[in-house]
Amino acid sequence: MTTSPSSEVSDRPGPERTRGTGGAEAAPSSASAPHRGVDGGERGYWVTVVAVACAAMLLPFSVTGAAVALPSMAAHLGASADTAQWMLNAFNVTFAALPLAAGGLADRFGRRRVLLTGIALVGGSSLLVAVAASMPVVDAARAVQGCGAAAVLASGAAVLAHATSGRRRQLAFGMLGTSFGTGLAIGPLAAGALVDAAGWRSVFLLVAAVSVPVWLCATRAPESRDTDQPAFDLVGPVCFTAGLAALSSAFVRAGGAGWTAWSTLLLLGTAVVLIALFAVVELCLAERAMFDVRLFRRPEFLAVVCQPFTVTLGFVVLLVYLPAYLQGVGGRSVLSSGLILLPMTTPVLLLPLAAGHLAARSSVRAVLTGASALIAVGALLLVTVRSDGSWTALALPLLPFGIGVGLAFGVMDNAAVSTVPVQRAGAAAGIFNTMRITGESVAVSGAAALLTTLAAARLNDSGLSSGEAARIAGQAVQGHVAEAHRAALAAGLTSAVHTLGLALAALSALGAVLTHLALAPTTSRQERTRG
Repeated sequence: MTTSPSSEVSDRPGPERTRGTGGAEAAPSSASAPHRGVDGGERGYWVTVVAVACAAMLLPFSVTGAAVALPSMAAHLGASADTAQWMLNAFNVTFAALPLAAGGLADRFGRRRVLLTGIALVGGSSLLVAVAASMPVVDAARAVQGCGAAAVLASGAAVLAHATSGRRRQLAFGMLGTSFGTGLAIGPLAAGALVDAAGWRSVFLLVAAVSVPVWLCATRAPESRDTDQPAFDLVGPVCFTAGLAALSSAFVRAGGAGWTAWSTLLLLGTAVVLIALFAVVELCLAERAMFDVRLFRRPEFLAVVCQPFTVTLGFVVLLVYLPAYLQGVGGRSVLSSGLILLPMTTPVLLLPLAAGHLAARSSVRAVLTGASALIAVGALLLVTVRSDGSWTALALPLLPFGIGVGLAFGVMDNAAVSTVPVQRAGAAAGIFNTMRITGESVAVSGAAALLTTLAAARLNDSGLSSGEAARIAGQAVQGHVAEAHRAALAAGLTSAVHTLGLALAALSALGAVLTHLALAPTTSRQERTRG
């Protein structure tokens, strides 16, 4: 991974620069031609853009594809519910916790170098999962894969910002956003087809295979680094990562031992202490902090940065657990379960660009408020879901859900940086992306615990012990249903999905109200934003 002197761009003091996504400094856009850092002119530009876009597409596919493959994987490897759940949680914890740290490393040691390292980790770890003979090996490999995903997320946008300018930069970032939407939209469908045709290992072999040409393309990207970086913030990322791991462990433990068990409470307390310590550390570091918690003092920024918890929380939960529910208690094929998600995933692919135009004609406030309201409607309609329901009946709640998420995806990033002074835009973007992925990580582990608890309560009524009920319910949440308890599990999980829908509807409705109030235009707020 040596760098070519002719293609390296160093961020030396000079013309004023602005912060890009993830904290990367971007040169000013002054022309529509490619940035001078892209070798090979037109060809070099497209190779760089395609490499970053394809690398980015692997990230959501690594979440949704793995979720679709989990039931078959857990059954084949004979994994317990707790161990199998960490296949999802291990990736999500490191993916959520490390983007800011990866961005700092990219600024210091080279953005292309970190991008190449991230792609290699994603592909290599996926290959290790594909050949693994036990679930602990899978879980460890997925944790490393999350580290690679964080590196790709943090460095990919920085590479594009330093390799392009003007209209070409707009096109490049448009393709980057589309690639994330494509990964989300096709993930369940493609993974379902692969599992049905060639088994669960083929999902991970595909990621490993695609990463090879993507890595080769990425070697053509220009190198860049910031030679004037402050001391690296190590304590903050360690506290944040450990806090998320403790929280995910608490959720997994709650599904088996109960929410009031001393081990669950100890893990929850540890998570609270570590995340509070992280906030204290970042406050003390002030300007040198990677996560500037002082921005949370701005109500409008707080409202926008919490959008991922009301927008993506339910979306990711449905992407991960609805296929398993339909496969397990519904008896549907993996491919059929993926097809049912299309009413929710297709709008996420098609609507973000339209949402930007809609926000320009109305306001970001109107679009985000409307998006949360649509998600609330879709979540409320989840009370109609049945495992044996028709495609039309299942599409009824998923379509408004998908439209709301698609609209929000088109304006959330812009809203996050527009509610702070322009000189703080990079910090705002980094915090927003961290909060978005953290929300998804918490949603995946928390929803599993909630669904397991509610389903186990129904099994308890049938005479099973608490431990046995929790074990069977945990396996059912992951799509593996014991035939002897199918009727009770179908009733319990269906009721759990309905309860989850009501909770999501209440959360989204609250988010709509708070967003509408917090983003109300005022003269003083506009002056501060320009300030």
